[in-house]
Amino acid sequence: MTTTSQKIHTELRAVTERIRDRSAPDRGNYLQRMDAARHRGSARTGLSCTNLAHGFAASDQGDKEALKQLRWPNLAIVSAYNDMLSAHQPLEKYPALIKRAAREVGAVAQFAGGVPAMCDGVTQGQPGMELSLFSRDVIAMATGVALSHNMFDSVLCLGVCDKIVPGLVMGSLAFGHLPVIFVPAGPMPSGMPNKEKARIRQLYAEGKASRDELLESESASYHTAGTCTFYGTANSNQMLMEVMGLHLPGAAFIPPNTPLRAAMTAVAAQRAARITALGEEYLPMSRTIDEKAIVNAIVGLLATGGSTNHTMHLVAMARCAGIKITWDDFSDLSAVVPLLTRIYPNGSADVNRFHISGGMAFLIRELLNAGLLHADTMTVMGGGLNAYALEPWLNDGRLAWREAPAASGDLDVLRPASNPFSHHGGLQLLKGNLGRAVIKTSAMKAEHHVVEAPAVVFDDQEEVIAAFKAGKLSRDCVVVVRFQGPRANGMPELHGLTPSLGSLQSKGFHVALVTDGRMSGASGSVPAAIHATPEVLGGGPLGRVRDGDIIRLDCHAGTLEAKVPEETWRQRNLPVMNATKNDFGCGRELFGSLRHAAGDAEAGAISL
Repeated sequence: MTTTSQKIHTELRAVTERIRDRSAPDRGNYLQRMDAARHRGSARTGLSCTNLAHGFAASDQGDKEALKQLRWPNLAIVSAYNDMLSAHQPLEKYPALIKRAAREVGAVAQFAGGVPAMCDGVTQGQPGMELSLFSRDVIAMATGVALSHNMFDSVLCLGVCDKIVPGLVMGSLAFGHLPVIFVPAGPMPSGMPNKEKARIRQLYAEGKASRDELLESESASYHTAGTCTFYGTANSNQMLMEVMGLHLPGAAFIPPNTPLRAAMTAVAAQRAARITALGEEYLPMSRTIDEKAIVNAIVGLLATGGSTNHTMHLVAMARCAGIKITWDDFSDLSAVVPLLTRIYPNGSADVNRFHISGGMAFLIRELLNAGLLHADTMTVMGGGLNAYALEPWLNDGRLAWREAPAASGDLDVLRPASNPFSHHGGLQLLKGNLGRAVIKTSAMKAEHHVVEAPAVVFDDQEEVIAAFKAGKLSRDCVVVVRFQGPRANGMPELHGLTPSLGSLQSKGFHVALVTDGRMSGASGSVPAAIHATPEVLGGGPLGRVRDGDIIRLDCHAGTLEAKVPEETWRQRNLPVMNATKNDFGCGRELFGSLRHAAGDAEAGAISL
């Protein structure tokens, strides 16, 4: 295996140093707090006898004796298991497996707590979607509650989907003096081809397919246990955990309920037992997640055309480690990071095809050899990132790692750095008199990279869909959807707009979306300037746009502008939102304090 720790791309080095300088005060304070929290030996030594007795009262006698003696490490299991959501249903069997594996190496494991796991696929277009973004912060707090008992020496986080993994990372970083390993579940088998699914969705939006036909299509796509197989936020999460060194190498996309997946889960538990403060390989999360690991995560996102949601989630995760990143960092790296994958919606293949074509090991090796990843990060394996250029396999029933394939198994899905799909990444920063926004270009055709058309202004996505059905959008237009930011309504995904806007685009109209809201991690074929900051409710300039204003979205120049005379622009009043529209129903009343406390999208939309 080739290593490139001596050869780092100049832009990668420059961005990393800029982040390190910017973060120095906060990062220093964070590391001091984590060093102060570290226990010399078992965490349980700080508990009184009453505390400890409560902590193991329900354990079996063998575990009680081990926990009393303070010699065996105790592993915390924090899980997002529920049996409604396909991605998390396989986690049901993990605790028992982890406990058995831990005992084999002289450790105890306890189920420390569960965290909520909601599915954006279920809540898309529903009131519950307005809880989705802030469920991330609730998950972070729930993780904190689970670990607050100070019974634990290491942590195993079991989670997969959109807000769950970022929330688990954020909560775990508050306990960064502990080692933390993430344990995924894996993708479901491939179902209906993604292009066919998208085709039927568009036909339904046009009134040319029935609801029964649409439901049959969706059921053939999402059909069994495991993560949805398109490359949205959930699978972007798994890529990030791997490239940040929080997984065991190769863990991301192994199918659930297979011998290899079970072996990976067992070895993750045993690894977590070996890297506690009780042994010689102490690897706290606070040292695993540093500036280099965060830059590696951004690079991985760009090289794979990953979810735009991570322009917020990565900012939030980094902040919890005392690290400050901005959209400029994403944009500057995007200029030099090649796009190496085409996974739906950026192509026709799904993550299963990506995995069997070479997967994460091939991808990481290519980026390392191009000097576009920091090899010298501290991972849960104890060494640098070079270990993640290996793929796992079962050798006579035992887990082992081997070299990744020398060549991609499918050049339509995965390419070497010497022959990329594009010489720049899949995300871009747009700036102008409409504020700052991000756009995903990896799934867009070149002819859609510049759109200039009259604005049509709406206050929610239902209004857009109604206008489409009435034929009012059958023309060149830029659809502006305002009051969709974190403080306005919790920033629900506007994925429901994709079929309608895609239909207009396929008919030859020049269309784009501009919003202070967000799109699904599975969107991208229609130009969408999203996360516009500041949001309209906070006085953002997007609120000054009126019907008929000419909007220019230019991915080449990196600009987003309303072509309105400056004097006219300044004199316009900002709109007023219906203050009670999103306050109640489907639990939204419980999230009011989080909406009021939320920061801007570029700051991670954090409400903590």
